Amino acid sequence: MRMKRIKNLRERFAACGDMMIYLREEDRDFRSTPKNLFDFEKLFGNSNPVHMEVGCGKGGFVCEAAKRQPDVNFLAVERNISVITEACEKAIGQGLTNVRFVKATAEYLPRYIPEKSIERIYLNFSCPFPKPSYAKHRLTHEYFLNIYAPLMKTGAEIHQKTDNMHFFEFSIEQFTKCGFMLKNVSLDLHNSGFEGNIETEYEKRFVSLGQPIYRLEAYIKE
Repeated sequence: MRMKRIKNLRERFAACGDMMIYLREEDRDFRSTPKNLFDFEKLFGNSNPVHMEVGCGKGGFVCEAAKRQPDVNFLAVERNISVITEACEKAIGQGLTNVRFVKATAEYLPRYIPEKSIERIYLNFSCPFPKPSYAKHRLTHEYFLNIYAPLMKTGAEIHQKTDNMHFFEFSIEQFTKCGFMLKNVSLDLHNSGFEGNIETEYEKRFVSLGQPIYRLEAYIKE
């Protein structure tokens, strides 16, 4: 889906200040980008655990998660500059101090995220890229799982939600292939009795249409 460019984007993006980390991936090759690892204690001003959402969209999920868990730091990653600007503005408007936004694609994460530093990764309604020839672009493809795994602390988890059954089945295959174990797998989240769910913008729309939401938690067995 093509996203509209928001008005006064440059000024609004600049106004996000220190809450926004801009990685200029469009004029770099991530394979040759030198490592410049984040110091999370310096970035957040504390040593709280770090959770990361890859593909944060307009920030509804990460902002609500940050409000509910003030003792957790959240790193929200998004490639679209208009969308991430709106997400950052939302966090600023809500007075959140435990969220930072990273304008980048997932390929760049190992250049900036220290190994074994992330306690949870959220993949909420990632693009399913339905064409088989685009499978490698799916954020649960083994290519990306092999990017996330070294960044995860021992016992860390990946939480995935999607409305796309075929993408969910593909994800299960990829997690299993890469040595992840699965738990709390749901084929209809909103009728499962699961507590503590935070709805995303997309999720609210899909639920209103009566579509089931698929969810799982994946981890690497110690």
